[in-house]
Parts: sequence; structure tokens; C-alpha cells
Amino acid sequence: MKIPQDFVLGVATAAYQIEGTRFGDVGPSHWDSFAAQGGTIGRQNGDVACAHYEKWLEDLDLIAHGNFDAYRFSVAWPRIQRDGREAPRAEGLDFYDQLVDGALARGIEPHCTLYHWDLPQALADKGGWENQDTAKYFADYCAHVSDRLGDRLASVATVNEPWCVAWLSHFLGHHAPGKRDLSAAAKAMHNILYAHGLGAAALRDLGRKDIGIVLNMEYAAPATDREADRHAAAIFDGIYNRWFIEALTKGAYPSDILEHLEPHMPVGWQDQMQTIAQPLDWMGLNYYTRSIHADDGTGIFPFGQTQIGPLPKTSMGWEVYPEGLQYFLERMHRDYTGNLPLYVTENGMALHDKVADGGVDDAQRVGYFRDHLAAALAARDAGVPLKGYFAWSLLDNFEWAFGYSERFGLVHVDYDTQTRTPKESFRFFQNLR
Repeated sequence: MKIPQDFVLGVATAAYQIEGTRFGDVGPSHWDSFAAQGGTIGRQNGDVACAHYEKWLEDLDLIAHGNFDAYRFSVAWPRIQRDGREAPRAEGLDFYDQLVDGALARGIEPHCTLYHWDLPQALADKGGWENQDTAKYFADYCAHVSDRLGDRLASVATVNEPWCVAWLSHFLGHHAPGKRDLSAAAKAMHNILYAHGLGAAALRDLGRKDIGIVLNMEYAAPATDREADRHAAAIFDGIYNRWFIEALTKGAYPSDILEHLEPHMPVGWQDQMQTIAQPLDWMGLNYYTRSIHADDGTGIFPFGQTQIGPLPKTSMGWEVYPEGLQYFLERMHRDYTGNLPLYVTENGMALHDKVADGGVDDAQRVGYFRDHLAAALAARDAGVPLKGYFAWSLLDNFEWAFGYSERFGLVHVDYDTQTRTPKESFRFFQNLR
């Protein structure tokens, strides 16, 4: 496989999943509360995670050893402001300051995500993403981080995966805060985008460039050719994919979804669409899988139920469908983003890896990466302005509601000893150039 020289190859992580909230002066987040309430396997949490807060030098050396051009990391909001509103804390900013400098010293581009789901608990107590005040506090937080780090960052993403922040967490209940309420979800679906808009404006006011957002997308296939199943798949596509990208690029929500969510939306939401749809410098795509949808027979929004498909699967049961990555890159370029630069900001595979004879043979993951990289480069060859690809993830880590049961890393982590062991998938990327 030939990788173009001007194509960025990177690796990605997220703060709560690797840093360890036991280390440093970090405030509680709603993920701590969600885990304590039984929202994760065995009530596992991010207290220690991968102890990256202490082992960041070793982890940067791993990235450099893997021949990666770039590192996509996130900043923990509660590490900067324990309650989401106070003056920024020097200790938290100092940690990310040294992380950015350490990356640059190794020839690694630092790409920063400002929100990867660790909402300060004090803001969650006041309604979290159902409360528009959270969006305003988020803009202040963005300015604090940018004021300290912005001059050295290759890019800044405001929010990672707004669908997960809103729908997965407020309607499906799988992530913090674990709600299953359409009204809560509708408010969060809008407010997280409003937070992006306010945050991006705050960054722009500070003179920052290379501002973007990261969307996750999932290919929705109908279970049969029946009209009801095709409708169920289209509604899923609308909630998961079209809601966010149409707001960001067209300044409007898709009508087939809005008719169900509008009665629950915040008052005056229409006046905030211009803020949401302000120009960006790039957009990121996180892609993992496809899903199969059938009408559930209830006649109640969102109408569908997910079925198990026939394709090979990851250990989490996600179908391996690299064609979907090329599809979304071409769809984004054609229908929404035009010549806006795109990045694949996450792509990876969960397996139940084990260390044997001093290494980890994850040939299935190597094949996953090879096929998805080929799909991404095919989209680039077809004219998509794709600038780079970030593998998820550098390290095995706290996999949210799945706790430590699922492993996405290119590097195996022994959670008892914090020993890092590169896998064959790490060698794959190491030898791409």
C-alpha cells in the first residue's frame, strides 16, 4: 500500500479514556457519576485508565516510534475547570502545555479535541446538555484552552461525535448521563451543536485557524426492500448522519427528523442556526461500521429496530464494512462540504487481544486497517479533499460503557502493571512509510 507523502497518518486518544482522573487536580465528570451508578461494566471507571497523566512521555515516544505524523488528543474539561465555570487551573493547562511541546519536539503534529464527553459534574447537575448555559460555559472553556495552547496546535476540534453526546446518551441511555427521554435528546441534539458554534466563534475571535468538528457516521442499510424497512433506515440515517452535517453545512435540520424533535427543541433555536453553520476550516469523520434496520411495527418515532447483519464482526459485534468509509467521504464531499478539507479522525476495531510470546498477533485488525485505508485513499483518488487518517486508538483504554473489556489499541495495555506492548497492527503502521 502506497501512502501519499502529503497525507497525514496519525493516531488518536481521548482524555477520560487514558489519563486517569486519580492523577492531578481534576474535577468530577458525569462519566464518574454514570459509572458509579452502574452505567459501565462492573462499575469500571476512568480513575486510573492507562495512567497517561504520568506516562505521557512514554506514550509520545510510542507515537514517534510508530512513525506517525500526528497525534489527536483531547483536553479534559474538568482538568481545566473543575466545575466548568471557574478560572482555568494552571496545573491542568500545564499538563497539556508540556504534552503539546513534547509532541512537537518529536516531530508530531498536535491535533486537539476540546470536548470528548467528560462534562463537569457541576454542569451536569444544572441540566448538562439540556441547558443552553452549558453551551455558553463551553465557549469560555474553549477560549481558555486556546489562549494557552492555540499557537502550537495543528488543528482544533470543538466537539467529538455530537450524536453520541446527544442521542446515544439522552435517548438510548448507553452513555452518560444515561437518559432515555425524547425531549432531553432533542434539546441535547441542538444544544451540542450550539456549543460547537459558540466555541468556534470564541476560537475565531482569538485569531485561531484550523477550526473544525468531528462527526461520527454509520451506514444504515434496510433489512429488506420493503418500504417500511427503507423508511426505518432513512430515519436512522437522518438522526445519526444528516441531522448534524445538514445543520453545520446548510443551516437547517432535515425535515423528516425535525417534525418529531421540534416540539421539544429549546425556545429560539431557529435564531441560533447561523451560529451553528458558521464556516469551518476542516471536518472530521469517525467511521467504524454499518447497521441493518427494520421497521419495528410500532408506528412510533424512530420506527426502527436494528438487526444482526451477515458480515464479519468485531468483538463488539460491529460489522466490518470498509465500503461505508468511502461512501461517506464521497457523500460528504458531494452533498455537503464541497472543497472543505476532510480527515478520517477515527477508525478502528475492537478485539479481545492477549499478549503471547512477548507480542500481540492481531492480524484481523491489520486487515481491517488495510481495507479501510484503501477505501479512504480510493475516495481521495476520486477527488475527495481528504488530508489524513487517524487510527483509533494508540492504546487499549477505558471503552466507556464497556469498561476495560474491549480493546481498540495498537498498543496492548496491561491494566495491572501499565506495561505497554505494541501489537502487529502497530508494526503495520510503523512500516507504511
